[in-house]
Amino acid sequence: MIPSLAEKIRSFDPTLPLEQARTIPSSWYRDVDIGEAERCTVFSRIWLAAGRADLVRQPGSFLTAEIAGAPMAVVRDETGTLRAFHNVCRHRAAPVLTEPCGRATRLRCRYHGWTYDLTGRLRGTPEFEGVANFSREDNGLAPLAVEEWGPFVWVSLDPPPCPLAEYLGPLPGRFAALDLGRLRWAGSRSFEVRCNWKVFVDNYLDGGYHVNSVHPGLAGILEYSEYRTEVAGFTSSQISPLRPAEPGGPSETVAQARGGDRAYYLWIFPNVMFNFYAGYLDTNVVLPLGPDRCRVDYEFYFEQTEGPEAQARIAHGIAVSDQIQMEDSVICEEVQRGLGSRAYETGRYSVRREGAVYAFHQLLARHLRETS
Repeated sequence: MIPSLAEKIRSFDPTLPLEQARTIPSSWYRDVDIGEAERCTVFSRIWLAAGRADLVRQPGSFLTAEIAGAPMAVVRDETGTLRAFHNVCRHRAAPVLTEPCGRATRLRCRYHGWTYDLTGRLRGTPEFEGVANFSREDNGLAPLAVEEWGPFVWVSLDPPPCPLAEYLGPLPGRFAALDLGRLRWAGSRSFEVRCNWKVFVDNYLDGGYHVNSVHPGLAGILEYSEYRTEVAGFTSSQISPLRPAEPGGPSETVAQARGGDRAYYLWIFPNVMFNFYAGYLDTNVVLPLGPDRCRVDYEFYFEQTEGPEAQARIAHGIAVSDQIQMEDSVICEEVQRGLGSRAYETGRYSVRREGAVYAFHQLLARHLRETS
């Protein structure tokens, strides 16, 4: 008998102490019903990073995004107010903005020409005379909650569970101490990985457990014995002292791109990651594309971005990130294949290393149980 969605969700017990807990079952990484339940809960009822805040600084600027099948647009109106909408015309559901970002004085659907102003109010409805019981005032673009923090604008498809500052917990304070405001955007990358989005997040949150095996270059600069993880609400922080690389070893190239005395790996449920070193930040947003595919969007920030030397450092820093991403992609795709084996159903957590993974799984279960 095929188990119901409720039975699949309740097969994981999020109430056990870490030392007794078993991981979410392999079906959670492969099941279409679980993916749809995540779309309706995990990616609908919380704050999500929609795009770079610097793209919508000026009045008339906009960005668009699609997260878990939901097209959205973020706009800075003429008065400087930040707004977000479902990027869906109220007439026949075509998009009102089709470019990733840009400037606009109005939002015009290219299908039938319906026009909205930057506050989302419906202004133009060509050849719509004589339609009974129709009000322009009731057919503006459907709004979304939107706030700005750090390098992102954040949206919530449903009314959010709390203000963004509360959702982020201790991270704004930690970011203030790191003084990330001095960093400037320097580039973007997107990678498609043949694994469930949760496999990629698990890998990120494992407290450095995989670093010595998967990332030989990175392992040479992290002080693994002092690597620690802190979990707080919807967030976690992984912090490691850095040590000098051995000359000529595989970590020398990484050390040239990752400086300072600490590495900070900060995560926000469900899919946002910040990797910070002195003078450098990259952000990763993991987006589900299906049960066995995801896309990882990277943004790169550097303290110095002007001049040939800075550009050389940027190119080298992004190349190091590409190498680490490739290493993560390979192991995540191998894990995804293994999750389809009849030999694997659940695993156990390392008490010392994988507390953040368990916290992630507990948050997933809490949201998914809203559907069961």
